[in-house]
Amino acid sequence: MSDGYSRLVKKISKYNPNCDFTLLEKAYLISREAHDGQQRVSGEPFIMHPMEVANILAELELDCTAIVAGILHDTIEDTTYTYEQLKDKFGEEVALLVDGVTKLGKIPYTTKEEQQAENLRKMFLAMSKDIRVILIKLADRLHNMRTLKYMAPEKQIEKAKETLEIYAPLAHRLGISKIKWELEDLCLRYLDPKGYYDLVDKIAKKRREREAYIEQIVLTLKERIAELGIEVRLDGRPKHFYSIYRKMEQQTKTLDQIYDLFAFRIIVSSVKDCYAVLGLVHEIYKPMPGRFKDYIAMPKPNMYQSLHTTVIGPEGVPFEIQIRTWDMHRVAEVGIAAHWKYKEGSKGDSDDNKLAWLRQLLDWQKEMRDPNEFMETLKVDLFTDEVFVFTPKGDVFSLAASSTPIDFAYSIHSAIGNKMVGAKVNGKIVPIEYELKNGDIVEILTSSNVHGPSRDWLKIVKTSQARNKINQWFKKEKREENIIRGKEMIEKELKKQGLTYSQLFKPEWVEILLRKYTFNTMDDLNAAIGYGAMTANKIISRLKEEYRKTLKVEDLALQTAETVSQKPNQNRKSIPENGVVVKGIENCLVRISRCCNPVPGDDITGYITRGRGVSVHRSDCANVTNNIDGDTRLIDVDWYMANNNVSYNAEVTVLANDRTALLMEITNVIGESKIPLKAINARTTKDQIAVMNLTMEITNTEQLEKIIKKLKKVDGVFEVTRSKQ
Repeated sequence: MSDGYSRLVKKISKYNPNCDFTLLEKAYLISREAHDGQQRVSGEPFIMHPMEVANILAELELDCTAIVAGILHDTIEDTTYTYEQLKDKFGEEVALLVDGVTKLGKIPYTTKEEQQAENLRKMFLAMSKDIRVILIKLADRLHNMRTLKYMAPEKQIEKAKETLEIYAPLAHRLGISKIKWELEDLCLRYLDPKGYYDLVDKIAKKRREREAYIEQIVLTLKERIAELGIEVRLDGRPKHFYSIYRKMEQQTKTLDQIYDLFAFRIIVSSVKDCYAVLGLVHEIYKPMPGRFKDYIAMPKPNMYQSLHTTVIGPEGVPFEIQIRTWDMHRVAEVGIAAHWKYKEGSKGDSDDNKLAWLRQLLDWQKEMRDPNEFMETLKVDLFTDEVFVFTPKGDVFSLAASSTPIDFAYSIHSAIGNKMVGAKVNGKIVPIEYELKNGDIVEILTSSNVHGPSRDWLKIVKTSQARNKINQWFKKEKREENIIRGKEMIEKELKKQGLTYSQLFKPEWVEILLRKYTFNTMDDLNAAIGYGAMTANKIISRLKEEYRKTLKVEDLALQTAETVSQKPNQNRKSIPENGVVVKGIENCLVRISRCCNPVPGDDITGYITRGRGVSVHRSDCANVTNNIDGDTRLIDVDWYMANNNVSYNAEVTVLANDRTALLMEITNVIGESKIPLKAINARTTKDQIAVMNLTMEITNTEQLEKIIKKLKKVDGVFEVTRSKQ
């Protein structure tokens, strides 16, 4: 038996001596045989990977079934073994777990994003039925990240980005901090190696000094807590590298300027002891105002419980103290795994409300057919911090940070949201755009005369749960209206692209389209476009792919020639004065719009004005997206070429904490970059926030991004954005 298998048996024996070790050995032997001859990129036999995954699962103290599935997790994907064979040898439970972490195969996808989105959909669906699916996937990703050094640099960056965007937040959502921290630190090592190793080196140099400081505080606390007669485990630990790195980046500080580099953890036997120790800590050290959090009374959605307080220590250095019980500590380390205790032969608590967020995730993902939208919304939902608010009766609700009263209404019930007319926060009427804060008492005002939500709410809400419920209302209540709207949007898009309905909407092509996006009828598709679940452009692009397949070679050549003839001839003498060309029209009057000031590198669109030619806007400009006069007046435009002789005005808004010499430092940064500053407008709010609108003369977005990056590094600056109306 391999070293990996021996270590695994020892780990399991400590917490689960009743494990079926015969089944475990059978899984190991079959996995070794199935992967025989396969090697990892490192040159090691492939079997080492599933065994390391199983060892990580054993560290989370999972049951035998999950660990058997961990050993076999790559067999369906990477060997000739099938689902049916695994089911015959190990039972349906193991087979379902392995299938849940297996990527989709043999299905053609147009883009990599679409493939990734569908693989994640499949995993989340399996995860909703059995949480162990994601625990196996996290263990798989953790070992892959530990061995990422053997991959090509571009693969390292791709995997690290995906891990930081999806899997580390997932570990956080499930409360598995030990995996989350290690994943984040490993990602940082590959995404910013210079920053990572520089940080490691600086922290190592101060190690002895830090250890002496920690020892002094631990000694003081132990002595004083012993006087209370409370048994305690107390240790000091440095915060993980990624959290320090993020703080340095967000606050633009050096390591020397960050004081709370370490936290002290106090573990006691009871909740009563937690509060007793907290009182003692505040007696010994002065607490910092606004830095106390009681996650025991109000646990985080990922089940985390602890008391957090930041205090001023010896020599005026702040540090954090976390106080919790042993049960809370176990949950803090392994999260959902601590609660999902599978006894042999039972399925555990399938009605666990601790996975409510996952069920919400699955609710909205059913409605989302655009893979890019799916991925972006997923990342937002996983990353979101929480805000805790109360009903007038004192019930506590956890919502995404920056949530509005509309989000709160829909979190209570769809009917409350659909009948909402306003809200009171702390007894006062507030706008529906109001951002809820920790501790707010929220009362939703409803009326039976209201006929449903407004479409404008979709731009206001912050949670996918609220957005999904609003869309469901429009889908159900205004189906006929949505069908008509969808048809009109398709007709507009066809006209814009110079195509006809009969050219693209052939019955056999429509059948492929409906099957791909799981619609039953064309009315369902039109309704989805009408209420915003799909775009007309996406549907037409998909049908154009089928249309092109029917064209003969000479037709394609002619089509290509026509396309080329429409492009500006780079050899012609006449270069557009402002660097913009209008598709299909030469010598057209073009002007750069002042509301959004587009520059080369921006996505742009043209708007046909009355008597003033074509106005060029950024594609995300509010004046275009609101499109008062309809899509018919939009026209395709593009940048002619990179032309550094043409300059453009770009407006930037800087927000900073007001201080002496701030304006001088900002203008110096612009001057040192040799960028002409055309105008500056500055004011200070009553909260002492400096708001500066800068107009600069630049040649492209790359130059603009560089100056924005430099401005962000100015002390006190916390936001720099492109100005747009």
